[in-house]
Amino acid sequence: MTEPLTGTLYGVGVGPGDPELLTLKAHRLITSAAVVAYPAPDDGDSFARSIVASLIRTDAEEFAIVIPMKTERFPARQVYDDASRHLAAKLEAGEDVVVLCEGDPFFYGSFMYLYERLAGRFPSEIVPGVSSIMSCAAVLKRPIAARNDTLTVIPGPLPEKELRVRLERADAAAIIKVGRHLPKVRRILEDLGATERAGYVERASLPQQIVLPLAEAPERAPYFSMILVYMGGEEWGPMNG
Repeated sequence: MTEPLTGTLYGVGVGPGDPELLTLKAHRLITSAAVVAYPAPDDGDSFARSIVASLIRTDAEEFAIVIPMKTERFPARQVYDDASRHLAAKLEAGEDVVVLCEGDPFFYGSFMYLYERLAGRFPSEIVPGVSSIMSCAAVLKRPIAARNDTLTVIPGPLPEKELRVRLERADAAAIIKVGRHLPKVRRILEDLGATERAGYVERASLPQQIVLPLAEAPERAPYFSMILVYMGGEEWGPMNG
């Protein structure tokens, strides 16, 4: 007996914000998709959707995966469980589902939680996207790492002691999710004598982006902000921003 055909689950990276940084494959899948899902906060619009809003078919069925902006794990787990059941019904009916992901689906992307719930049951495909790290390096006009340098990606919410240890060991670091943790990160980099080697970027690739040397960064930072710092052996000089 032939197994019934199901739809395919696509995790599609839409990049850091500039629609022109979308891949051709992502463009093709989004413009042809009949079912489009995306993460959304509980108090605003979906950033991932806003990047490609002009590409979504007017007759497409849209499904917002509303994620509470909380630190506790349980509410988010329930959200992904519920979203997976909804999307599974579409896939079982033979419909393909495109899930939009800002940046890259598997780099701190929420799509990974849907993938772990659905990939074992349905065909799936990951379409990589331009990471915000690469976008920040591009607008800072500064290489990230070279030769045998090790690049460390560090979430800003880490405790100060752990953040310091990781930075002390890094040749180059991308500090992500800076937001309200900017004073802590700035303090550590000042103690390490690395302020002049650090650049600050918020809302990379968007019209309202801000690019500055860390020493000139504002006192407060939004969630979509990042610090790149280089402490390796290359003589690239101070960070100009």
